[in-house]
Amino acid sequence: ADRQEGIGVCGWILLSLSFLLVLITFPISIWACIKVVREYERAVVFRLGRILSKKAKGPVNTCRMILVLPCTDTFIKVDLRTVTCKIPPQEILTRDAVTAQVDGVVHYRIHSAVSAVANVTDVHSATLLLAQTALRNVLGTQSLAQLLAGREEIAHRIQATLGSATEQWGVKVARVEIKDIRIPVAMQRAMAAEAEAAQEKKAKVVAAEGEKNASKALQKASMVLAESPAGLPLRYLQTLTTVAAQNNSTIVFPLPMNMFGSLGQKRTGG
Repeated sequence: ADRQEGIGVCGWILLSLSFLLVLITFPISIWACIKVVREYERAVVFRLGRILSKKAKGPVNTCRMILVLPCTDTFIKVDLRTVTCKIPPQEILTRDAVTAQVDGVVHYRIHSAVSAVANVTDVHSATLLLAQTALRNVLGTQSLAQLLAGREEIAHRIQATLGSATEQWGVKVARVEIKDIRIPVAMQRAMAAEAEAAQEKKAKVVAAEGEKNASKALQKASMVLAESPAGLPLRYLQTLTTVAAQNNSTIVFPLPMNMFGSLGQKRTGG
């Protein structure tokens, strides 16, 4: 049985009259007294302004109906499903004095219908305003580099801050996500120029390493060619053959006569 202490003599009289009215108008009154609560809802029933049984009414097993007495009882339905709330873009000043606009998404649900009704006027509006404040407070302590690189960690911090504040409202914050970060166009250009300079620096370092390795290889090749007098002319002819095969053109080049003399001497010596 529901506890009715604290309603006073007048309360008992009104409650008796309410029961009497239901009995007199039965069975017509039963249609006005029975309320259906959906599976994902809970009903907070007020009897003479006090929450009935200090807990919410809702589906238990297969019963999804509650009894509300006329004149003395009122009820408020609370949806327990997860709510997705979009945080409007917030203009913040980071720790390194950079202005940015950040928006996000908050996923939360009500786990205590009584607290959501009795402790706050509008739980959804209050949660949204608190999410905006938490977003600004947390991001104001971060630099721009931390803001761009550590979205996941920042989202967890905002979730912890928001969850501790909304616990007394019967709200459980499931997830917070940083959706978009917008910075001024001048800052975007400066960051793009910095990234381009860094890439150009890496490219020059790679090219310099390639030139260094190539010079070492050419040095070793020159030492090999120096050991054979006929090696350099043969290499010269091989290079001309490769160029002619690729471009399909006629090449006229001077050919020193002593080249054949050196080849002949090499062959005679052999």
